[in-house]
Amino acid sequence: MSGAKETPRQKMIGMMYLVLTALLALNVSKEILNAFIAIEESLNTTNVNFDGKNQILYSKFDKALADNKGKAQKYFDNAQKAKKWSKELCDSINAVKARLYQAVQGVTKEQSDTFQLKYLDSKDNYDIPTRILIGADPETPTGSAIGLKKQIEEFKKNMANLIDNPTEKAGLKLGLDTKDTYSVAEEKTVTWEDNNFYHAPIAAVLSIMAKLKTDVKNAEGDVVQTLLKSVTANDYSFDAVEAKVVAESNYITAGEEYRADIFVSAHNSAQDPQVLVGKVDTTDRKHPKVIGTGENVPVSGGVGRYIVKTSAQGDQNYDGVINVKGPTGEIKAYPFHAEYKVAAPSFAVSPSKMNVFYIGVPNPVDISVAGSAPNDITASITGATGSIKPLGQGKFEVTLSAGTECDVNLSVKTKSGSKSAGKQHFRVKKVPSPNASFAGVTGDGPVSTAELSTAGGVIPKSDAFEFDLKFPVVSWNMSMMVNGLYIDAPATGPGVTSEQKAMLAKAKKGGRVLIENVYVMAPEGKRHIAGCVLKVK
Repeated sequence: MSGAKETPRQKMIGMMYLVLTALLALNVSKEILNAFIAIEESLNTTNVNFDGKNQILYSKFDKALADNKGKAQKYFDNAQKAKKWSKELCDSINAVKARLYQAVQGVTKEQSDTFQLKYLDSKDNYDIPTRILIGADPETPTGSAIGLKKQIEEFKKNMANLIDNPTEKAGLKLGLDTKDTYSVAEEKTVTWEDNNFYHAPIAAVLSIMAKLKTDVKNAEGDVVQTLLKSVTANDYSFDAVEAKVVAESNYITAGEEYRADIFVSAHNSAQDPQVLVGKVDTTDRKHPKVIGTGENVPVSGGVGRYIVKTSAQGDQNYDGVINVKGPTGEIKAYPFHAEYKVAAPSFAVSPSKMNVFYIGVPNPVDISVAGSAPNDITASITGATGSIKPLGQGKFEVTLSAGTECDVNLSVKTKSGSKSAGKQHFRVKKVPSPNASFAGVTGDGPVSTAELSTAGGVIPKSDAFEFDLKFPVVSWNMSMMVNGLYIDAPATGPGVTSEQKAMLAKAKKGGRVLIENVYVMAPEGKRHIAGCVLKVK
């Protein structure tokens, strides 16, 4: 056999051996085909989940449009385009799948729309998928994969053009790669069509189709999420909101009208404005400014605390500007004018920490009455369920268990007996809910896999609340996508369970971990608080 001339019989036997070897190589095992079925069904479930998640985004867009149509309309229209193009591409993929089922299984067009891979008889058939998707020659493909590739590339181009911000567009990851790749086995570059569909069994082809739909819906969600953020991209960021009452005068005599502006005040807890008091130049109405350096007012929690010692009684006034840095870094100046009266005080009731009383926590209060010693002052609460107790030296502590408003009633001891010194009205509120924090993230933010692996559990955070109040975690839920399926894992107490740790160990880059249904124990009982969304980086 080392160079001898082969007989015709030997040549025939050699050819048969080569054919048999090729047939064995092409014989896909039943286990592999069943694996493709499991993958395709899992991807179909993932696509249903993506539809649900994306529908939530569209619902948020509906609300944004209702709240501010002028600002949201453009982004809303673009989101609808993304929805339309995603559906069109998924419909094209479904049409190819239906055609394959009809050709391989012989079902009707109506049956092919709902037919499932697990019921297909010839799951290893590769001739028909190759003919439909590639054509007769892989070097010059003429099948359906050509049009599908063009539609995918057009989809990616159109979706990217929906994003105006260059930075956000550059960071957009749409997937759906249709580039040609180098084949080590063939030692040449092969096309996307050839690499995915040439001589691939139909079970593998249908799994690839399901994966394409997953990528399309994921791209749709990322684009719509980016558009939704663009609605508020140029808005000032406020994360602390409270009610304010500003009166024209805090000193009213009997028979006069009391007038006040009642409004909601908001500020950014991460960035305080600059408050300057002084004479204001309003020549340029768009850019008012204080003449000279002005008096810089200390600011804490977004509020400038202006303190000036008074002497002469009567009407007083002052001017100034509040300089606020906008989202683009531009300084916006807001001029203000204020007036107040100086008169001999009769009594004063001032909360030590804030202008409301909170239910379930001790509220410190300083009380003084002109001409009376602190030990001669008596205080009581009406209008709400609770009490006020003296602590000495004019300091009191208010503890309430129910109500929406109350009065602090004052009386003083005199030689002739107890005498009323007036009353002060207060609002009564429940303590504000904390925000759930996990792995250092509150609200929505990035987190590394290392941070996830060391996370101990859910921590309620009340950074904007003045009182030192604990909110023990009662229960919460973690959900994330694992191997194409969304999995939920509940927990009792703040700590991470072993099941949740196992889930976090499977977190992949670009995935999301949802902390939801967080319940804590508040002063009035069990309370639901906002969870957080972690994006694995």
